[in-house]
Order: sequence, then structure tokens, then C-alpha cells
Amino acid sequence: MLSYQSLSAEVYQLDKAVGVSFGDVEYYAQRLQGVQGKIIEPAVGTGRILIPLLEQGFDIEGFDPSEAMLDICRQNLTAHAQSTARVFAAELENWSDSSKYAAIILPTGSFLLLDDESMAIKALENCYSALEQGGRLIFDVFFQHNFKVGEHRVRTFQTASNEMISLNITASEIDYVDQVTTSHHRYDKWDAQGQCIQSEFEVFKLKWFGLSELKRILQQIGFSQITISSDYQYLKAAHNQSEIISFEAFKV
Repeated sequence: MLSYQSLSAEVYQLDKAVGVSFGDVEYYAQRLQGVQGKIIEPAVGTGRILIPLLEQGFDIEGFDPSEAMLDICRQNLTAHAQSTARVFAAELENWSDSSKYAAIILPTGSFLLLDDESMAIKALENCYSALEQGGRLIFDVFFQHNFKVGEHRVRTFQTASNEMISLNITASEIDYVDQVTTSHHRYDKWDAQGQCIQSEFEVFKLKWFGLSELKRILQQIGFSQITISSDYQYLKAAHNQSEIISFEAFKV
């Protein structure tokens, strides 16, 4: 899974701060109602979803492969009077845990960062192993409707210290055989005098699955009672223009 570097983590925090929701916070809070037991969020990032769920009373923790993301997450947890011990470093495809969880959540497309099929399947198997009997996995995928090879765009972000971060995004490749898109991201941080003081380059890959294909993989792993919803409306049928697709699957 992609491990975000310091500038990309900083941009994520600037762009999607704790408290920002795309309908995902509300949807996951709704689907987790009545869950008794521990919940975990792999790819927890900056805690954008974890912290609102904690504040609603859910017993949730999280992990992430990126120390840069975890540093920001711990700062956010402290700012919201929550324990930093709730997050730790781990990779979902290599994760194993002696604890058993009542629910595992992967909101907003984090699953797509597992850009190799065997890695994605191993991650789902690890989730299955970590669930208690009756536990559920909820995760999102999305269609990349607007991906056009060669397209280039620039975004800018202002920091609290009067610096600016520019992000150059180039859509580089679609691999139809392995079902992976590749973008190149260039981050540059500029001081108040217009001098570049830090740069990062990131190869950003996302893997997609067909919905029937992914449902079949879940069934082969052992999941059952699988439902598919769209656009954060439970059981709303997915269609070609759906923005987000949510899977929910149980270990029974």
C-alpha cells in the first residue's frame, strides 16, 4: 500500500481536515450503530474519520503504513482530547493481530491503494482473520470516470505559516490488463519569498476491480451476507455514474 510522504500527508491534512465529510463519516456511523466490540480502521491517515467516530462513542483504533500520516493523526487526536495510543504503524497486506474485531472499516477508496491483486486479496484475508464471528468488513471503492491519460492539473494549498504547497498531477497510464491507473504527483513547498524549500515526487497507483469480481473474491475468502451500496445510501444499486461503492461483508 502507498505510504504517504511528509508533503503529501500535509496536503491531505490541509485539504481534508478532521470534521470534513463527503458523506462517509455519517454513513459509517450509521452502519456501525449497534456494533458491540472493538472497531479498527486500517489506512487511518490523519484521523479524519476515526476522530469523529471516537467522539460519537465508538471503540475504534487505527493503523497506517505512513509515519508522516500518523504524526499528523496523533496531533489531531491530542487536539481532540483523545489518546494517541489508539493508532500505530502497520501495513494491511502484512497485518496480523491477536485481537479480534467486531468491525473493520476502509472508507473512501483506501482499498484501491493496494495496487497489486495478490496484495489486495491478502489484505482482505487478513481482515477476515482479524474479525470475530459475526464481525463485518465495510469498505469503499470507486470508478475513475474522469481519468484521461496525459491530463495535467495543478492545485495549491496555503499553510498556517504562510508557505504554499503546489501539487502537479499528471495522469500517466491506464493498465487495462492489471486494472491499475498511474498518476505522477510532484509536491513543492514555497516560502513567503517564493523560494522552493522542499520537494517530493510520488507515483500514485490505484487498482480497480469489477463489482462481481470483488464479490466473488470476498466469497472465496469466506465472507457472506455481502451487500453493495452506492453513494453512501445503504442498498442503493450501483450504476455506471456512481461516485462511490460500499461493500459490507460478514464473517459468520
